This record gives sequence, C-alpha cells and structure tokens, in this order.
Amino acid sequence: MPARSSSLSVVTEAVQALEAPAEPLSAADSVRLLTALTAVPDPRHRRGIRHSLQSILLLVVGAVMAGKTSWVGMAGWAARAEHGLRVCGPTPSAATFARVLAALDPAALQAALDRWITARLAARPGSPTAPRAAAGDARRTPRQVLAVDGKVLRGARTQAGPVHLVAAYDQTAAVVVGQVAVDDGDEIAALPAVCDTLDDLQDVLVSADALHCQRSHATYLVGRGAHYVLTVKGNQRRLRDALARQPWATVPGLVQYDVGHGRRETRSIKVISTDGQPQLAALFPHAAQIAKIVRRRRRPGRNPTVQTVYLITSLTHRQATPERLAGFARGQWTIENGLHWVRDVTQGEDRCRVRTGSAPQNLAAVRNTVISLFRFHGHNSIAEAHRIYADQPHLIAPTLHAA
Repeated sequence: MPARSSSLSVVTEAVQALEAPAEPLSAADSVRLLTALTAVPDPRHRRGIRHSLQSILLLVVGAVMAGKTSWVGMAGWAARAEHGLRVCGPTPSAATFARVLAALDPAALQAALDRWITARLAARPGSPTAPRAAAGDARRTPRQVLAVDGKVLRGARTQAGPVHLVAAYDQTAAVVVGQVAVDDGDEIAALPAVCDTLDDLQDVLVSADALHCQRSHATYLVGRGAHYVLTVKGNQRRLRDALARQPWATVPGLVQYDVGHGRRETRSIKVISTDGQPQLAALFPHAAQIAKIVRRRRRPGRNPTVQTVYLITSLTHRQATPERLAGFARGQWTIENGLHWVRDVTQGEDRCRVRTGSAPQNLAAVRNTVISLFRFHGHNSIAEAHRIYADQPHLIAPTLHAA
C-alpha cells in the first residue's frame, strides 16, 4: 500500500530536498539580479510607498525585454501581459514608473548592475576574468579585452547639457561591465572614470579610439596593471607623423581578406617593436609596439577606398602577434555594432521620448542589462530575442528569477 503524502518517509524526503547544498554558493548564485537591486537606495519617502523599488525595477527590465520604450507602454505591459511578475495590489502606473526612474540615483543603479555583471562573468565556465597572480611574466596575454567608447542620449538633457555616457564593453562576452556619465562634455576624462568602476584591471587590455590616445591614459592604465591599444590620428599630430616616418616599406606585413555585406575588404598590418629602439619607446609612455594598418575596401558601383590607421600598444611582441593586434583593432568596433547600434535602433533609444531627470541614464543602464541577459542566454540576435519575449511574456519571470 503506497504511503500517504503525510507519511514520515515523504516528509523526510521533502526536508532532505530542501537542505542547502554541501558546496558553497557560486558567485552567480550569491549575486542574483534581484539581490543586486536591493542595494539601490529608494529615493522616495517611506510614507505612502505602495510598491517596492525592486519590484518596479524588475517590471521595467521585463518591459524592456518585451520591447517597450515608453512609460505608458511599460505600465500597460505590467498590467495586462501574462509575464508572471506579481506585485501587491494594482500594478504601478505610468506616472509611478516615470517618477521613480527620474529620481533614482543612476550611479547607484549602475554600480549594482555592474556588480551583478561582474559576478556573472566570473561564474562562467573557463572565465578569463579571474584575477591572476602579480608575478611579472612578460609573456602573459590579456585575460580580458575591453572596448571603451561613448555615445550621446539623443534628446536627453540636464542643466549641464546633453547626456553623454561612456561604457566599457567586454569584446568577448559582448556585455557592458561599466558605464559613467560624462561631466561637462569631457569624454577624455571619462576613460579613467569608467575604469575606476572596475575593481581589477590586472592584465586587462583596454582599447579605445583616437580621442583617448592620451599620455595620461597610458600612464593610468599601466599603473593599474592593465594594457592598452590606442588608435593614433590627427589629434596627436606629432605622434602620428613620427609613426608615419617609420621604415614601413622594409617591414614584413600580414594580409587579411574579408568578403561580406556586398563588399570586399583587404587589410594589411605591419608591426614594429620598440625593443632596442629608445627613440620609439620615448614617443609614448610604456609603448612596446607600433602598428600600421591599411584597409582597402571595394563595393559594387563605388570607387575603392583606402584608409591608413596607426596603433600604439603596451603589449610586447611576445604578448600580441600582428594578427592579434589586428583583431584588437577590429574588436574596438564591436562596441559600436554590438551596443550603440543595438540600443539606438533595435531597442529604440533614439526614438524614446523619456527626458525627465535621471530617467534617460537609468533606462540606458536597464537596456545594457537586457542586452547582457540576452547574451548570457545565448541570443546572438538581440532583435530576435526581443521578439521571443514579446511573443512569449511568460518566459520573462523565469529568466529574471534565474538571472
């Protein structure tokens, strides 16, 4: 005769099933998204609060996953969609979403989300973000490659002017690991600021465009144990002219071919090491190699184009071959294609009419989080992921609870 559900054996099995695992919790288990959001201070007065800040933020994340871009759209989705995210009483109104996101401290929200992203990256199998020993091995390759670049939130303004954000983007994982607002439009000063949000830069490679090719940035990054790959253009005219005068014609080069999107592109890269050449090493702080990349592009019905780009890096020839340097240079564009274009076009950031207070910056942080959620779940196409969660809202709650 089968035992009843209240029998001792069944109860014992149920208790054993609920016991904590013997192994310690992983970083991903200990820093869930909901747990990270509890660290964000609530800007509202305690009296009269009907919905917790964490429930509002989770509803905003879920609405953005479903492709909503306005407060009205978010409130309607929260009230009518079968998403499985429940709150006590009626769901927040559009005015509540707007008021809370406008008053919320964007730095606190970004710090909480950065902590969650860092924990998720560290918990991935074979993660390259694990810190290394500080032993001075010149052959060590970068454990993580970050692209740093900025963008303006179209139409969003504060008393100081347009809202300009600079992000640090993991080229391999395709997620944002840090983001800061630019003070007084000075994007150059934002590179150290966004790197300061990262606890560990040891052996991390930071790539940036010509705007950030600054001697102070090179000194800062190497001082924190990081490496740099910087593009050299006309804003550093003396440096660029010095690189152009090098005997490139006598240097063997690597040629790469790429065909796609109706174009044919040929890239050649030549690299010169500064070892034994003090005049080259003196051109830029901690410069170990310089490179010249020539891109030739052909498109049907158009004249061919030729572009010459110079690079300077702290990586030695043992740490980065010409092929890897070419890959790092191309990887700098991943932040444009994998983040800025996705937010502007796929997620409708350019069309978004949210303008009040800190809401534009907070929504930008939420959009970065949604992109990270999609990437962690293996979605290569962000547009396709948005369609999946819009068509199947019941998948959103399990995704957020597991995040």
